[in-house]
Amino acid sequence: MNSLKTYLLLILSFVVVAEQGCRSKSALDGRGMPSHLILAVSTAGDNTGTIQSAFAPLKTYLEKKLNMGVEIIYTNDYTSVIEAIKAKKVHVAYLAPFSYVLASRTTEISPLVVVGENGRPSLYHCAIITGSTTGLQNMDEVKARAKDLTFCFADPASTSGHLIPRAYLNSIGLDPDHAFRQVLFAGNHQSSVLSVASHKVDLGCAALEYGIEVMVRKGMVRPDQIHILWKSDAIVSSPVVARNDLNRDFVSKIRNAYMDMGKEAPDVLMAYLKLFRLNPEKLSYMPAEDSMYNGIRKIAGSIPDLSIVK
Repeated sequence: MNSLKTYLLLILSFVVVAEQGCRSKSALDGRGMPSHLILAVSTAGDNTGTIQSAFAPLKTYLEKKLNMGVEIIYTNDYTSVIEAIKAKKVHVAYLAPFSYVLASRTTEISPLVVVGENGRPSLYHCAIITGSTTGLQNMDEVKARAKDLTFCFADPASTSGHLIPRAYLNSIGLDPDHAFRQVLFAGNHQSSVLSVASHKVDLGCAALEYGIEVMVRKGMVRPDQIHILWKSDAIVSSPVVARNDLNRDFVSKIRNAYMDMGKEAPDVLMAYLKLFRLNPEKLSYMPAEDSMYNGIRKIAGSIPDLSIVK
């Protein structure tokens, strides 16, 4: 009898272990709690190693604040992050404003926090640029010569590297898919700027403060290699988002961890912000609301051919 009981216990233990092994690492329990937090970040191919190093202290900080293990997954583009959220492979993600709007169309997610100053979300701009040899001085000249010009977007799910410049071009009568000799995606902001600076394409677009100006400041491109033809209106900064099926108390705990970061672990906050911000010491995380991105949502809804972004 004892041997039978031992045998049955062994079988039961095997079933339990096998069942746990088959569960996805991102699975939630009955209360909406994960066994550990999985966070996704798009490096957009820009300074991948540097960005991963900047996020290393965040992992340690969140593990301490949440009292659980934290895994950070890095991707090369925002589309991959969106797909990971849709497939429920990650719990929390860093998204651009446009990629958040895209993801929220098909996935139950909400913004948690956004970088801000004095209770207001931080803003940035995008720009359309040209190289030093094209002779282009303004967008009127671009319109006149469009059929002979090549244009480069960044990431398809990028706000400043796709949505906003596409909407602007449409507004002045230049359908990007037909107006230019060739249109392509560089994959990220850095590649878009470098393609213009090296004369591989005639025109490109990228984030101004977090892309072009950072590259100039780091000596990656010289100011005389590029010329800004157009600058957008201000854009609300990128949110950190979470799946809506996560436990609400747990989500609040994550939000509070970000909002406490500036006071409790300013070095963790600065490690990331200093990569892209000129005055990071003035910034901190604040609560984000879905309504902050209604302007982006309106622009995206006005462009019928955005079905090219899956």
